[in-house]
Amino acid sequence: MEKSLHSQGYMAMLRLLRKTRQSVGVTQEELSTRLDETQTFISKYERGERRIDVIELRKFCEALGIPLSKFVRTNRPTWAVF
Repeated sequence: MEKSLHSQGYMAMLRLLRKTRQSVGVTQEELSTRLDETQTFISKYERGERRIDVIELRKFCEALGIPLSKFVRTNRPTWAVF
């Protein structure tokens, strides 16, 4: 089984998270401020250098004004590669 950190589905989910951030007009710097983190912290998540768990994903979505359930429901067919 492929490690989820390097799987196609995981990388697709990260791309969608970045695309979602960009589509709502939020920069990495703005998101880092909303999450009380550094811009580098956000960049590492988006590049796949740092693993994001479901609790952190929920916080990202909330900081972007999108419920986690909507993010998952809207994007699941794209990143749920089996």
